[in-house]
Amino acid sequence: MAFDNSKQAPASGGDNAASAPDDRPVRPKRPKKLARAEIAEIFRRLRDANPEPRSELEYVNPFTLLVAVALSAQATDVGVNKATRPLFQSVDTPEKMVALGEDRLREAIRTIGLYRNKAKNVIALSQALIDKHGGAVPADRAALEALPGVGRKTANVVLNVAFGQPTIAVDTHIFRVANRTGLAEGKTPLDVELGLERIVPAEYRLHAHHWLILHGRYICKARKPECPRCPIADICRYEPKTTPEEMKTARTT
Repeated sequence: MAFDNSKQAPASGGDNAASAPDDRPVRPKRPKKLARAEIAEIFRRLRDANPEPRSELEYVNPFTLLVAVALSAQATDVGVNKATRPLFQSVDTPEKMVALGEDRLREAIRTIGLYRNKAKNVIALSQALIDKHGGAVPADRAALEALPGVGRKTANVVLNVAFGQPTIAVDTHIFRVANRTGLAEGKTPLDVELGLERIVPAEYRLHAHHWLILHGRYICKARKPECPRCPIADICRYEPKTTPEEMKTARTT
């Protein structure tokens, strides 16, 4: 169906006033929902840009990964790494963590936000791993979520990174990217997670959450997405796209 985008000029000078056409090009509207081929192309380009994405959290085994992810809530990976790098050199098992104790752990991670409650949870989850799992980190979502301080996102990261399961851990970056691009719109992280699980092609599922996190962290930023250097800008449904001029202004303010 064609739409008439012409604007009528205000009547002046009698009944013979002519219409003033609008010569600006009309941008064709695309369906809000991404097509299957567009979704596959998004992940193909993200893969080409970073074929083997890795977690930016530092860890030495599944246990230290679990601890690092639990500590990263409302904190940056850089901040967590700074605190855990010396810690994990000597404390890399649940048994050693329990032996360290809550007071000394609290001192080790005091630069991380909410460190008091996080220290309490890490000691408790370490004890639970000893009591219920023989000191091993379980490769099971329900078992992980039953640990103190471990939610669905943390469990998904551990399952994906430590055990190679194709889970999608929705953090603030993925939530933003999925909604902006049109990949998976949702009002809650779980809505977005389930939406992504339905649409991400199987060949991209294992690394999908890392690609989306890194894309949100370094390109599709919260305050000002860097659309001019985005590899999927022509497919993304976000409008209006950030211009190069706006990016320059954002860097200088």
